[in-house]
Amino acid sequence: MAIESITQIPGIFAAHATNAGAGTGCTVIVCPAGATGAVDVRGGAPATRETDLLRPEETVGVLHAVVLSGGSAYGLAASCGVAEELERRGIGLDVGVGVVPIVSGACVFDLAVGDSHVRPTAQDGAAATAAALDAPEEPLAHGNVGAGTGCSVGKLAGPERAMKSGFGEDVEQSGPLVCGAAAAVNACGDVFDPETGERIAGVLPSSDPAAPASCVDALVSAAASMPLERTNTTISCVVTNARLTKAQATKVAQISADAYAHAIRPTHTTNDGDSIFVMATGEVDMPVDVVGALATKALERAIACGTREAKDAYGLKGAAGE
Repeated sequence: MAIESITQIPGIFAAHATNAGAGTGCTVIVCPAGATGAVDVRGGAPATRETDLLRPEETVGVLHAVVLSGGSAYGLAASCGVAEELERRGIGLDVGVGVVPIVSGACVFDLAVGDSHVRPTAQDGAAATAAALDAPEEPLAHGNVGAGTGCSVGKLAGPERAMKSGFGEDVEQSGPLVCGAAAAVNACGDVFDPETGERIAGVLPSSDPAAPASCVDALVSAAASMPLERTNTTISCVVTNARLTKAQATKVAQISADAYAHAIRPTHTTNDGDSIFVMATGEVDMPVDVVGALATKALERAIACGTREAKDAYGLKGAAGE
């Protein structure tokens, strides 16, 4: 059976909390039984939670949830709500006197879109967690939802020429191996279809023939005009049914970062906080390089999906139109 959403991967639950009026939201991916977790952080300005414990040498070997959120560093509060909701349901690491859910997360900067004073809260995180666990296999929506609600791309030639982007996902299968990816695309660069090379969204055309035609052009000509530094990030989560150690899951996260380079130009800049989480449920034995290659393909397509399905909003044009 073809799997169309990460919510259809056995043992994985996911849902959004969306505040369209304020231009922000969060997306929660839960593995109640616990997954082997890892992370790769390559951007120069990350806003993250519980990434150190995912390092291979650390002793915590299980990850219960990943939270992708808007709200910049304020959005980390959503992860607290996720942990509290999981605790209420008895999901977490048994510490003898109760359970402690292991929840990692990352945030995008969306404060320049919508209402900058409204950010995802603990209540939003709890609501998304409850929706995920109470509606199993409900496919995730794409575009202007969840962590992608306030996302935009193509900002290196100035905010007036930027475009709307959003949340996307993709699932790839090869025999018994399943790799899914979810991404909130808030890059300072342009986004391309990695298979056709077509630009999906980015710097809008200018009436000035001397103006940079792409974010790379803007950067190399020293014409980049970001109004604020450290305001961009593409954050994502790869979910797989592969059986991986923490070190192997870390390598999959590192390999998957190729997807950013294939789909976003430029990427991993000092103005980005790019982060990739991995959750491995441990059902299928497969070489790490095979898992990494399939995960990269899924993440490339998730980035393209989140950009292609974004609609016009907050004064920004989206590839999907109105």
